[in-house]
Amino acid sequence: MMPEPWRSISCGAETVQTTIYMQEFYKKALLALIVLILVDLLLAVFFVVRSFPEQVLLPVQHGDSYWQYLTFSDQGVGGASSVRLRDSRDRLRFDFKLKDVAPYPFAAAAMIFKDDKGRQIHADWSKFRTITFVATCAPASSLTFELSTFDKKFSKPGDLATYRPPRTYFSCSEQGTPVTLDLARLRIPDWWFPAMKLDLALQGYELDKVAKIMFGPSVGTPHNVDVYIEISELTLHGRDYRYLTALALIILAGWVAFGVWLFRAHARALLASVDSKVKTNLPFVAYRQLTLEPYKDKEKTALLQYIASAYTDPQLDLEGTAAATGVNRNKINEVLRSELGMTFNSYLNKLRLTEVSRLLTENSSAAVSQIAYSVGYSNVPYFNKLFKDEFGCTPNAFRTLATQRPRQQAADNAPVEPPV
Repeated sequence: MMPEPWRSISCGAETVQTTIYMQEFYKKALLALIVLILVDLLLAVFFVVRSFPEQVLLPVQHGDSYWQYLTFSDQGVGGASSVRLRDSRDRLRFDFKLKDVAPYPFAAAAMIFKDDKGRQIHADWSKFRTITFVATCAPASSLTFELSTFDKKFSKPGDLATYRPPRTYFSCSEQGTPVTLDLARLRIPDWWFPAMKLDLALQGYELDKVAKIMFGPSVGTPHNVDVYIEISELTLHGRDYRYLTALALIILAGWVAFGVWLFRAHARALLASVDSKVKTNLPFVAYRQLTLEPYKDKEKTALLQYIASAYTDPQLDLEGTAAATGVNRNKINEVLRSELGMTFNSYLNKLRLTEVSRLLTENSSAAVSQIAYSVGYSNVPYFNKLFKDEFGCTPNAFRTLATQRPRQQAADNAPVEPPV
């Protein structure tokens, strides 16, 4: 009978031993994939929220800066229009009356951005695309929305008359009208360019230095009538593509890193699996050599010696072995099952594949097909299938992994330097 150590690695036991490394790899890979997906989802939520910034202007938010309400009218140029603010911090409320005294009657209320020391500052609105608010007025009318933006080419800091005044129009009603304005589609009035001695074609403006926003009448606003205006829920909305770009780059880097880790981890697991398989087959090689020695049971001796010496013959089969050894074919299978726990074909393939693994490791220049032919396989695709079933990888991959084993073992056995 065969030695006990050999029995412990026969049949199903060796399959468990050689696949446990891959099972551990698959568990780790699945866990890493789940973690990566969860992290990507959290990052996506964070960056998508960041990519749609909002800033609430009304109600006034607590912070280092605030809006100061101011009024403007035509009284400075000889007009008689009037405007009066109503006390409120959560909304802009004012009354005005346009009187036909000046050529162009005018009255408006503005919000000027200042710091905590009362100094006028410029707000950076470059990341915002739209502004929304609720406009209430009595009587219903159309009004003007206007910005004052600093232009470093000619604007004088603090002198709002030299700032670009892009504007647009909106409707309001007594019930309150939700308004959405595109900050990139405002238009500078034509009269402003001759006043500043600028070319009328220079219509562009920037939103990185906004000093003031103003609400006032339009050509459709009635004259000589008391008009009440209320602006509430004033909010800036934007879209910052830098966050989406950063999200894409981070996710891409994460998946690339995962792919590199997956490839290396798979290679390590496969290497460990192959190494275990090779070590498992070492007692088998020794046992094959043992069968060439004298054996008490001459019938078994003749059978095992014949297979051990003739396994490279491509024509070797159960019938030929029975004829050559004089042992009944049923007896052959009975002997192999009792000695090795294998059938004739399993034993023959085990002998051949074990020898192939040795040749692949020791002879790096020989072609795989040449090695297959040398151990008795005449059908290379069939041999490749058997080899992959046995070792979990192709012969070429096995050869590559076999060359890595000494380096991996050297790294594993290298002494660890004590911390300084």
